[in-house]
Amino acid sequence: MGDIMSESDAEKETKEEEKSEESKPAAKEKKAPSSAVRPAEKSTVAKMAITGLVLLVAAVAGIFAALQFVEAQREREVQRWQDRLSIIIDSRRDVIEKWISKQVEEVRAITDPNVTQGVGFYVEQAEAAGGQVADSPELQFLQNLLNSRAQQAGFISKIKGEGAKAATEQYGYSGLGIVSLKGEALVASDSFPPINDELRAELARAPKDKPAMSTIYFGPDKTPSIMFTAPIASETDPDKSVGLVVGVKVYGKELFPLLKQPGNVDKTAEAVLLRLKERTIQYISPLLDGSPALKRKLNLDTPNLAAAFAVDGKEQFAIKTDYREKEVLVVHRTIEGAPWRLMYKIDSEESLAEAEERLRNMVLGFVGLIILLLIAFVAVWFKGASKRATEAAERFQALAIRFEGQRNFMHLVTDSQPNSVIVFDEEGKYRWFNQIALDLTGMDRGDLFDKSVVSVLGPQQGRRIERWVQDVLMSDEPMSVTHEVLVAGKGEMTYKSDFIPLPAREDFPPGVLMVSQDISEVMAERARRERILKQLVRALVSVVDRRDPFSANHSTRVAEVSRALASEMELDYVDTETVEISGSLMNLGKIEVPTEVLTKQDKLTDEEMAMIRESVFTSADLIKDIEFDGSVEGTLRQIQENFDGSGGPKGLKGEEILVTARVVSVANAFVGMVSARSWRPGMNFDKAVDILLSEVGKSFDRKVVTALANHLDNSGGREKWRSYGLPPKESDD
Repeated sequence: MGDIMSESDAEKETKEEEKSEESKPAAKEKKAPSSAVRPAEKSTVAKMAITGLVLLVAAVAGIFAALQFVEAQREREVQRWQDRLSIIIDSRRDVIEKWISKQVEEVRAITDPNVTQGVGFYVEQAEAAGGQVADSPELQFLQNLLNSRAQQAGFISKIKGEGAKAATEQYGYSGLGIVSLKGEALVASDSFPPINDELRAELARAPKDKPAMSTIYFGPDKTPSIMFTAPIASETDPDKSVGLVVGVKVYGKELFPLLKQPGNVDKTAEAVLLRLKERTIQYISPLLDGSPALKRKLNLDTPNLAAAFAVDGKEQFAIKTDYREKEVLVVHRTIEGAPWRLMYKIDSEESLAEAEERLRNMVLGFVGLIILLLIAFVAVWFKGASKRATEAAERFQALAIRFEGQRNFMHLVTDSQPNSVIVFDEEGKYRWFNQIALDLTGMDRGDLFDKSVVSVLGPQQGRRIERWVQDVLMSDEPMSVTHEVLVAGKGEMTYKSDFIPLPAREDFPPGVLMVSQDISEVMAERARRERILKQLVRALVSVVDRRDPFSANHSTRVAEVSRALASEMELDYVDTETVEISGSLMNLGKIEVPTEVLTKQDKLTDEEMAMIRESVFTSADLIKDIEFDGSVEGTLRQIQENFDGSGGPKGLKGEEILVTARVVSVANAFVGMVSARSWRPGMNFDKAVDILLSEVGKSFDRKVVTALANHLDNSGGREKWRSYGLPPKESDD
């Protein structure tokens, strides 16, 4: 502005000089203005050129800085996706490894002497007879055992040709069998497949000293199959294997559903199983483009191939090209116990679309801002600092200071809160948050603002909060929720969150205020008190058991079995706690039974038997004023009810009886039969279950007895409760 004013002054002075020298020669008149104007013009042009150059350099530097910032944001987004994909693939790998371990364990369990005795002796006899197996009770037992185990563990299939004429060949595709080391099937379940050349080759490769899983081979009708084996030890030399227990399943029927991540909403995400055969990568699971398993093969040297990167195994994450020639984000993992590689990938176009759009807008915003700044700077440079501009600047500065002060005050107030404070808009995006909320996300303040809660906390946690926000906006009523939150560096924590609707204002859209309080310590203290209560219950029950030496530890065992059955039946937390406490307290009423009755070794009189039977009702009376979460009193009063209504005291039947009472009733009967006493040994588990099954529909609920049998056979119940049958130790008293 000063330069422009100087140029005007020079022109003015030139005009005055021209007027004062009108009488001079024309040549002299022309020379005067020329010498006065040209230096000013040159100075102005030079300053404008320098200013323009400075502005150009500043603009280029600003755009470069903006691009660098955007690139850093892009790398951060890719890193976030790497973390997310790693979590998903780890969960799929764990599920697959557990499935493989379960199949191997099901096969290995048949060789366990506690389950089947004499399998090795049977195989050795068959080998000695040249593979000719004579019909015998032992053969029938093994046949029934294999059929039963196959049914329980899923080693079953349809039998082709079943029901056809006798001359028609009949065979299955999955099953369990006992095979000699020569590859001959000695005995097998009904649907065990015939041993073709490929299966015989896999049997020859199977290790003879440990359980294992085979590679994929083709069974009957070219059906892709997979084999699990466990060696059978010799009866005379345990270090020597005489045969194999073989389990065959159709490949993929159970395995492929495990590849899908529950709750995943990404359209192009897929988990793929791979195997490397020579220099060829084979896709051994169904693909997103509809290709079936084992059909697609690609060369290991295919440039930039995601599958080649996965089987190479040197790095864990990369951006590659998949079989569809699409750019993908890919992670991979090895699978323990299997010669495969697990790959998880998602299209870059889908995964980074939101981020790319945001970054694109950010670039446009930065460039637009730079252009606006340039325009503003040029305008100010040309027009100067007028009084109105100065006043406006002062007003804006005052407003900025005031706004800054208000913002700092709000941050001071909210950041001083021990709770997380967040304001979400109606789209579930962060519009305001305090320091606690920011720390929980592990992000920078500038990155968190205007981000959706799903993109910050992930689909599982984010969708829940997004749904609660929408519910509060729809109802326009506050809401409180207690929920678990996975916090980086701290693990899973419990929060109580209050959602409060915020009405729309002129300068702010409608939203929801979420105030979250960490109650993890409160919940932990509650759990600690529950443990103390259980310990007090156990201490009280142990005193009662000592008064009845013939039933020592009975209550503790009933509580343990009851909890296991509740878990097997997938009862809720309250019912599970109720059956355990009820089992522990059922004999509490015996404190009112005379010691001489409890310790009497002769036959009890009818009056004494009634006194012991009714002690469970005394137990209910003793605890009726204690507030438990579940109906412990009701459970104790209904333990002696029978499923068909023949029990007491009210003659309830079926579903009229509390499920907790039905569970404790079965557990009490089971423990009473299998527990050893000083005058008799404990009953065999199988015999006890048979007795309980014979009373199904009469005394007991079929669902509870079935849960007991399943827990014994498939959940380690036999091993866990084996000590029940041991004779009680002599008391020191």
